[in-house]
Amino acid sequence: MKQDFLDRMKEMLNDEYVLYLETLQQPPYRGLRINTLKIGIDEFQKLDLYALKPTPFAKDSFYLDAAVSGVGNHPSHLSGMIYLQEPSAASAVSVLDPQENDWVLDLCAAPGGKSTQIAARLNNTGFLLSNEIENSRANILLSNMERCGVSEMMVSNASPAALCEQVKGWFDKVLVDAPCSGEGMFKKNAKALEDWSIEHVKACQSRQLHILDCAYQALKQEGVLVYSTCTYAPEENELVIQKFLAAHKDMELVDCNVKFGRAGLSGYGINEAYVRRIFPMDQGEGHFIAKMVKHGEQELSPIKEIKALKLNEAVQDFMNKQGCAPLHFYEQQGKVYGRAAPFIKLDKIRILRQGIECGEIIKNRFEPHHAFYLASVNQPYFKQSYELKPDEIKTYLHGDVINAELKGYTAILYQGVGIGFAKGDGRILKNKFPKGLRVNSF
Repeated sequence: MKQDFLDRMKEMLNDEYVLYLETLQQPPYRGLRINTLKIGIDEFQKLDLYALKPTPFAKDSFYLDAAVSGVGNHPSHLSGMIYLQEPSAASAVSVLDPQENDWVLDLCAAPGGKSTQIAARLNNTGFLLSNEIENSRANILLSNMERCGVSEMMVSNASPAALCEQVKGWFDKVLVDAPCSGEGMFKKNAKALEDWSIEHVKACQSRQLHILDCAYQALKQEGVLVYSTCTYAPEENELVIQKFLAAHKDMELVDCNVKFGRAGLSGYGINEAYVRRIFPMDQGEGHFIAKMVKHGEQELSPIKEIKALKLNEAVQDFMNKQGCAPLHFYEQQGKVYGRAAPFIKLDKIRILRQGIECGEIIKNRFEPHHAFYLASVNQPYFKQSYELKPDEIKTYLHGDVINAELKGYTAILYQGVGIGFAKGDGRILKNKFPKGLRVNSF
């Protein structure tokens, strides 16, 4: 650890500094979140796959033993039943408290832990716009949203300024999980530790304030804005909130109204009792959360809907035979997408995905996409499915055929949850599990 950083932590923590130093010698907290879009919390626990202990940060968040390995290749993960997430990272969405039918913007969304948590709370209602400015991270965000079966969403790859200019006043809830100096991640992120400096902290503050200014535009009157970081620096936490509130007089800091963590630091011109800090001594690696409400009026950007597609014969035939949720459909370059609500148009914004990628029309033939079978909204509607037997799970995940007397496209289930699909010829099921996801062991 750099001495400048340790000196700041000693001043910040006083008598608890020794306890903090002790936590640096311990392994980082590990956790997972049960994805209730795919499976109930009690139902998952009955599978007895892992020894889980509840965290204080969210009802679907659990500690995972540091010795457990191979979780990323396990069918519970590949099917989207779970999301691996540092425990305290679940805290911000608990404060945001999204409700069914809310419109929610996650402005700095990669890799997707908080967006998939929001999606589970929305329960295939409302609308979730998840944005990430970096191309490579936006693709990771999309893959996690897809794996977790999210349908009522849009994933965008844009600057906060460009995006928020087009969505003024749209959202009931906005989350800014801001890029930061990552002081709470030092134990598992060597680059964050290497990059740390006072100058970097100050540069992060400037960027954080810019992102909050953008988020402000997207928030409707009486909407809720939650700001979070995974750092300890007051310049990026309490001081950011003080500066933002000073610039936006119609924003009010309100109580996070949660029991976890501790109050913020005093002396920064805000009510420190209203914000939450989480240190390693509070059962998580590190987080800061502040909740604000917008009382001022906001100009509203028009919401442009895209006319639904009338399905061609091949697609309609597939949907009738396979079964799917009642969806609006949209076609782009031969690929067919579906979502329960009408599709939304955004100009000059790179959209990676809106709704579910259902499949592709190839020479008047429809080839379904893996995401169609992962989408939680479709699960109750599948007319033909196959539950993997215990000795077939590794076979399927490896990409091999399954012996089953079924014909046509078939949803493949693991513990009743969609994990992929196959195509039967009456003797075998030809494996359609994506090659890039196949595993040899877990």
